[in-house]
Amino acid sequence: GRRILVPCSNITTAQSYRGKKDDSRLFTPIPIRPSPDDINVGAELTGVLDKAEMLKVILKFSNRKEIKFLCLENGIDSNLQQQAFISFRKYCLETDALPADLHVVLSDILQGAGHVDDIFPYFLRHVKQIFPHLECMDDLKKISDLRQPANWYPNARGMNRKVIFHSGPTNSGKTYHAMERFLTAKSGVYCGPLKLLASEVYNKSNQRGTPCDLVTGEERKFANPEGKPSAHVACTVEMTSINQPYEVAVIDEIQLLKDVGRGWAWTRAFLGLMAEEIHVCGEPGTADLLQKLCETTHESLEVRNYKRLTPLHIEDQALQTLDNVMPGDCIVCFSKNDIYAVSREIEARGKEVAVIYGGLPPGTKLAQAAKFNDPNNSCKVLVATDAIGMGLNLSIRRVIFYSMIKPTMNQKGEKEMDTISVSAALQIAGRAGRYGMKWEEGFVTTFKAEDLPTLKGILAQTPDPLSQAGLHPTADMIELYAYHLPNATLSNLMEIFVSLSTVDDSLYFMCNTEDFKFLAETIQHVPLPLRARYIFCCAPINRNMPFVCSMFLKYARRYSRNEPVTFDWLCNQCGWPFQLPRTIIDLVHLEAVFDVLDLYLWLSYRFPDLFPDEKLVRDIQRELDDIIQQGVFQITKLLKNSETAVSTNTPDEDSFVMRQKKSKYYREAGAGAGGTRGRLTERLLAQGLLTPAMLQELKQEWDQQAKRTGKGAGSEDNDDDPFDGGKKGGPGRRKVTRGKGK
Repeated sequence: GRRILVPCSNITTAQSYRGKKDDSRLFTPIPIRPSPDDINVGAELTGVLDKAEMLKVILKFSNRKEIKFLCLENGIDSNLQQQAFISFRKYCLETDALPADLHVVLSDILQGAGHVDDIFPYFLRHVKQIFPHLECMDDLKKISDLRQPANWYPNARGMNRKVIFHSGPTNSGKTYHAMERFLTAKSGVYCGPLKLLASEVYNKSNQRGTPCDLVTGEERKFANPEGKPSAHVACTVEMTSINQPYEVAVIDEIQLLKDVGRGWAWTRAFLGLMAEEIHVCGEPGTADLLQKLCETTHESLEVRNYKRLTPLHIEDQALQTLDNVMPGDCIVCFSKNDIYAVSREIEARGKEVAVIYGGLPPGTKLAQAAKFNDPNNSCKVLVATDAIGMGLNLSIRRVIFYSMIKPTMNQKGEKEMDTISVSAALQIAGRAGRYGMKWEEGFVTTFKAEDLPTLKGILAQTPDPLSQAGLHPTADMIELYAYHLPNATLSNLMEIFVSLSTVDDSLYFMCNTEDFKFLAETIQHVPLPLRARYIFCCAPINRNMPFVCSMFLKYARRYSRNEPVTFDWLCNQCGWPFQLPRTIIDLVHLEAVFDVLDLYLWLSYRFPDLFPDEKLVRDIQRELDDIIQQGVFQITKLLKNSETAVSTNTPDEDSFVMRQKKSKYYREAGAGAGGTRGRLTERLLAQGLLTPAMLQELKQEWDQQAKRTGKGAGSEDNDDDPFDGGKKGGPGRRKVTRGKGK
């Protein structure tokens, strides 16, 4: 029962580390493989050890209370102890040539000349090899100390910034006043939550005579035709430069500081922008948090309050039936299935509908908004998700909540179904009666009578004041972690970082990292440099779309092999040329393809050498946007086809080969024309690559080929151009079975 003395340099670390019981579960032991070339010096000194007797000694050692206490003092908690004892036992039994010092100690114990506790220093050495974090826990905790994020931005702290908060509800003109200052400044940056908003600022600025560039994750546009940067830039908030000085910065929708996924980007912009004036726009409930953040930066906050410019009335009657839908109505649904069902029901009553939801490309959203806003268009009703809450100017008279239950994401990344928040309800209801558009008053109600009291109760409240702003580890922090823990996976590094991080929870919270970890695990087996791996994992991907995730993995694999992701390869993967959707499932697939092209463009700005065909990909993405627009315009027809199993037929081998030839010809012609757009036939005729006689001959060939597969050239699939169309699913595409697309 004697006790040996062991250096315990990590005692303080161990005690503070033990405070988080589950931290150690994140650390996995690194296997130690002995070298077959090792000379067994210990055996030469003391003879070969009896493995069976040695096992008894090691088991006795691992069961001693004194040893377990010593482990705790050295930062090895019960979770690590279990793994460490198993690893040490396996190492001793399976290694032919143990280190000479350990071999001699074990030999002494077996011969009765030593005590079992003498093993501990060698056990501790082994544990530090399999758990390298034990040697650097203090360093890891320093790296993940996020208590003072204001100090991460010394350039901004070196300026005397003036911070102005434009506070008000939707439709109060708060952003308008901030933008007027932006337009008159010598230089400025606008940071918005959506590509649509950044594009709107880009267009309006240039129309007003203030040259302005556009920067989003997937796109760069220069006002100057020669590509020289302008003094003004409109960007999505994640793309904000914190190294460029400006006279004025505008941060829109500042209440998104609280967003569990993206809040970190607003925190970074607010704390880090190098601007003489910072104009932030958002909900009144953000004021207290902004005031506290300004105290950490030693800046003052000026608050300018705005009131709604048009009245908003809550109706006393619910809609109850779609027969009561009127011009200017917008029915807000929180699921795609509800969107589809409501659209079909309204069109069955002889009324045209516009449809807007988050998964649609920006061009399609704008086209649907224009259709609804146009007083000369027969479409007077809009069916939409809460995607209308930001980024689109819509001439809505009345907002009707189809349901009050909305799926949300909590801080753990889990999906929850709950009553819509006060903030979201006010944002959506506030879209009715927009100032400067057709309706001078706004109205709001529910579809179901039982939901109306809930809506009245919610809209009578003010949103809860924001208490925390989001934070997220930077690439530099993760790189430092990887230096200390070289054998950990990126997903594991992120998990350990979040677990060990210290955050001032009176002001901040750690943003959800589940999407990042999901992507990290998806490409874990792909050999990539750490920085490139981190960038790939920051890609804006909907992980619920399998096709997008599989293409993400293919992109990473080609990158790791240093193979350029070419336009031709991408077209083969995505089934270009695209065909008009026949069913909802077809439409959903095209939306996924659009996201795959978006991902390509996102990566092309970060790895231009290996994603070289940005212009061609942008061209076919515009083409796809047009096709999706046409699909959404006839969404009711797609729904009917989905229920009667009318879909693109599975092609036989001949038609597939024919289409591949046509696709190749189309691509080569398109690439030769510098990616210009327009109907291919017209293009080829204009360029003299095709004569009318050749065209006629090709049409006859195509007709004969189509007859073999049961389709005529004039069918809906082929339209009037033998080069337009083609099937997007490839040869293995299944025929859609009866049922609604989800």
